[in-house]
Amino acid sequence: MTLHLSGDGVILRNWRETDRDVFHEINSDPEVMRFFPFRRTRAQSDALMDRLAASIAETGLGFAALEIESTGECAGFAGLAKMTPSSIFPDDTVEIGWRLIPRHWGKGLATKAARLALAHGFEAHRLEEIVSFAVHDNHRSLAVMQRIGMRPDPARDFDHPAVPDEFPHLKRHRVYVMSREGWFTQKRNQRPE
Repeated sequence: MTLHLSGDGVILRNWRETDRDVFHEINSDPEVMRFFPFRRTRAQSDALMDRLAASIAETGLGFAALEIESTGECAGFAGLAKMTPSSIFPDDTVEIGWRLIPRHWGKGLATKAARLALAHGFEAHRLEEIVSFAVHDNHRSLAVMQRIGMRPDPARDFDHPAVPDEFPHLKRHRVYVMSREGWFTQKRNQRPE
């Protein structure tokens, strides 16, 4: 399946071979990965990009390349992904996420791309709910969640079971949600008169 979502100066699209260097840069950068207990090697990064590309091709959902429309530069990734089964979320849960190269932080790209992803999820895939979560003090990601209209759901906050005990500061995760009804209400309220 080909994915191409565009609007507000950003594009979410299928991965290309030429994106591999950027994808590895993101997944090995200490500042980008500050809230993760690991950095990926080039081989691990390539394998992850292949899995993301396969997910998009099969389902139309996945973390896609985030391209700056005016330059054609890949600045990171964003999108929706079906979560792997866990005790934290129901099996049909879809999450929204993003990750950008630091030189593109502070430009609103994550927010713009996340809005495209929400529209794709609720309008094309007719999802009932989309969740996002981040380490409790990852203020940049939490701010994006708030800007796109997601709401905190403290009852669902959790300690991430995949985070090793030697990283206790990375265990607690805050959960934000948006319902299908919330998306369409937000969309109606943003229409120009």
